[in-house]
Amino acid sequence: MGDPLGIGPEVVVKALADAGLHAAARFVIYGDNEVMLAAADKARIHPAWFRASIDHAREGSMVLGDFTVIDYGFARHIGSDREPTRMGGIASKYFVEDAIQDAMRPVGDPRRIDALVTAPISKESWSLGGFRWPGHTELLGARTKAKRQAMAFVSPRLKVVLATTHVPLMEIRNLLTIGRVHEPIALGHELCQQLGIARPKIAVCGLNPHAGENGLFGDEEIRIIKPAIDMAKATGIDVHGPFSGDTIFIDAAAGNWDLVVAMYHDQGLIPVKLLGWDKAVNVTLGLPIVRTSPDHGTAFNIAGRNQASENSMKAAIELAIRLAAPTAHATTTE
Repeated sequence: MGDPLGIGPEVVVKALADAGLHAAARFVIYGDNEVMLAAADKARIHPAWFRASIDHAREGSMVLGDFTVIDYGFARHIGSDREPTRMGGIASKYFVEDAIQDAMRPVGDPRRIDALVTAPISKESWSLGGFRWPGHTELLGARTKAKRQAMAFVSPRLKVVLATTHVPLMEIRNLLTIGRVHEPIALGHELCQQLGIARPKIAVCGLNPHAGENGLFGDEEIRIIKPAIDMAKATGIDVHGPFSGDTIFIDAAAGNWDLVVAMYHDQGLIPVKLLGWDKAVNVTLGLPIVRTSPDHGTAFNIAGRNQASENSMKAAIELAIRLAAPTAHATTTE
């Protein structure tokens, strides 16, 4: 459910009001029943889910039907202020930690889920709660012991993978290595194949303006990015670059590239959100589990007003089902 004070409860309720989704999966919401009921009431949606207390859920199978809410009972503690809060951080951290544990359970375990969809959390709320994780992506990598991971975004017109994620801009130059650029290329190639693109064509951005102009504006393209591209080519990946970040997304949006690897957060996210802000989906690559999320934040400024669009959350759920389906025995999503 994400932060209970953000728009997560609202977009979850609205997305799962779509009867078409219920034919494809069973759903378990890790969150708070009262908050969900309030969101449903505001949206005038009939609450068609079963409620299971957290204690009941931990005793065995938490799935009571096609749509179950595991109720943690945080509502009386979180207050009503639509802003980052300590309790909002603690609640959302509890939700996702339990969901990760259940996603890691073996096939056949009654509490196993086949894919995880995370509604937005507030990084400030997590910090107020005493948690120092930059976000879901880093927490998921640690909890699943993933040897490599990358943040990807899938939208109708663009697919983008990031070489670095939630780090200060001034630190990127010191973080980039050949391996750190090669990993998103390889993981992005695998994602495209999962999505049915047999031989994806991948473009890689440079770090500096004009991709460095052969060293005039920086040498990261020569020292780091080009060797990473060559390494990926040697494994049979159809990858090219580095290209200037101010032009390559035009070609990609026109359909000339299946995926773009960006060097830092805003380089990749600005074009994704500009071209598909309410349809884009965040996918964590390299994990042993399927994880997606909508491509937006908690939006405290409109939370509780029934103004949030559920489109990105619905797209995240649909993509999670699609990615989980090849291996899932009984698809279940958070």
